[in-house]
Amino acid sequence: MMNKLKLGLAVSALMASLVGCSAASDTAKNAANTQKDNVVIAYNNPSKWADWGTLHDSFKQKTGISVPDDNKNSGQTITSLMAEQSSPVADVAYYGIVFGPQAADKGLVEGYKPPKFDEVPASLKDPQGKWMAIHYGAVAFIVNKQVLGNTPVPASWSDLLKPEYKGKFGFLDPTSAAIGYSVATAANLAMGGTLDNWQPGIQYLQQLEKNGAIHPKATANAKVMKGEIPILIDADFNGYKMKYDDKAPIDVVIPKEGSLKIPYAISLVKNAPHQAAAKQYLDYVLSDEGQKLFAKGYVRPIRNVDIPAETKSKFLLDSDYARAKDVDYTKMNQVQAGFIEKWKSQVTAG
Repeated sequence: MMNKLKLGLAVSALMASLVGCSAASDTAKNAANTQKDNVVIAYNNPSKWADWGTLHDSFKQKTGISVPDDNKNSGQTITSLMAEQSSPVADVAYYGIVFGPQAADKGLVEGYKPPKFDEVPASLKDPQGKWMAIHYGAVAFIVNKQVLGNTPVPASWSDLLKPEYKGKFGFLDPTSAAIGYSVATAANLAMGGTLDNWQPGIQYLQQLEKNGAIHPKATANAKVMKGEIPILIDADFNGYKMKYDDKAPIDVVIPKEGSLKIPYAISLVKNAPHQAAAKQYLDYVLSDEGQKLFAKGYVRPIRNVDIPAETKSKFLLDSDYARAKDVDYTKMNQVQAGFIEKWKSQVTAG
């Protein structure tokens, strides 16, 4: 009887240990399987964006696996994956979150859940792990306060309608730039609209046009620093880069009525040629260390990790970011064409 009891206790202890170590053993298995793979091909990961370069250097030091830079944008990434679908070149794809569902629907990516996958909010991942957000920014006002002089830094969407800001603000053309469409979406939400009801946003955007909104076709960071567009409505991380890396006189403001999160997602490419190494890479991207490195590149980690105080001090307060909301990003992509038609016919027509 005593021998049976000892055996039962031993089996129970073994089972508990196996369950507790399952995520760790998966990571170890990925590491073991990469002995023949010393590279991961990731699309759309330029070294100066989101501090990918530092993350890749750290990943190589830990694993011996190199991740070359790639300068595709999100749309080009999807196009390349489609062209290469019968014989994949890439192992990993990184893109704006609306492209994750597109890639999954087209059968370009497959499911994989890194050990920290459960900590990614449910609305920001595919339940099977075909795509998952890894960090995010927010629509914000990027303000050259030196050029504004004695004019106060605007704190709200409604401020931009005041005469003192006439012709001094802008955002990228929403018919051709993803961030421009995000700005329009953020404004619509702030005015009480939804993805099904654009009328509040359209009415507000009409008022912005009357107050001299400027719409550059391409990235306008240089125009902000030169004072050509003193107030750019754009992604917050571009403002932080100007402020801290370029030492420009910039303030970053999340408007008080509310804003929109801008998440970025990552996927394992279906039939990736270096699959084990790619899985180890995804494990690292969602690890505590990987998430903290992204924060140094001015994007906010998707997981709730402790960011070093020096890094965190460069961001706005958490209470400011509480005003930046999620939406159904798949639906946001689906209704984009309808918004563009409204923009052309009701906002900029005539």
